[in-house]
Amino acid sequence: MNAVWFEPFSNSSQDKFLDPIILGEYPAEMHEILGQDLPEFSRHDVEKLKTGLDFIGVNHYTSAFVKDCIFSACEPGRGSSRTEGFALTSPQMNGISIGQPTSLDWLYVHPQGMEKMVTYIKHRYNNIPMFVTENGLGTREYSNPATEEIINDVERVEYLRGYLDSLAEAISKQLNRKLHRDHPFWLLQFCMYRKGADVRGYFVWSLLDNFEWTDGLSIRFGLHHVDYATLDRTPRLSAFWYKNFIALHADRAGIRRPRNGQE
Repeated sequence: MNAVWFEPFSNSSQDKFLDPIILGEYPAEMHEILGQDLPEFSRHDVEKLKTGLDFIGVNHYTSAFVKDCIFSACEPGRGSSRTEGFALTSPQMNGISIGQPTSLDWLYVHPQGMEKMVTYIKHRYNNIPMFVTENGLGTREYSNPATEEIINDVERVEYLRGYLDSLAEAISKQLNRKLHRDHPFWLLQFCMYRKGADVRGYFVWSLLDNFEWTDGLSIRFGLHHVDYATLDRTPRLSAFWYKNFIALHADRAGIRRPRNGQE
């Protein structure tokens, strides 16, 4: 599920898919807009839906503002769907961006969106298990970049740090945490007593630079740089940071790490 968080409220496209799958019904807003044009569930579909989902996979990269277009005037964009005319989305409001701009015109750094998205899913769908299946920062590579520019991806490190911290807030939101985050036993306490969103895993997009469906090889998301001419792979600063982040937090939480490939 690709999920963009919208401020100040969630005009949430994922409800179009998750509500029928989990709740067995389309959102009320879709009934109001599309009426009888909505497809009906067959008896077979209803029976299949009773088994529910094992988990929800969430792909989340950025956030945007949304404006109502029913009771206020606006130009709703390209008209790519019948529902688009009811809301206008934009990364800016009154000339202020929702977050730090990046080299990609659609990606603004807004870590708070991660916490709000996960918390929203938790409350709407009875805290069904979640995996963050994609989250990361893409950068547009221009011709002949310097080696230092390729490897020292400080911007990606800060992005991951912010979004992981926001995710931790969603997971541990109901805790009365008295220990400072830098306390050596903070994460252990957090893992043992968490009562927030049931997030089972987090996956960075991506381990390596790769072919992006809409942008080809012009955008790079990898923790490792790939030279497409030679296929040489070079770890970026973010790869070392993420490795250390995982190792540090695994030790604090008492998670055993593999030794000589035997565990």
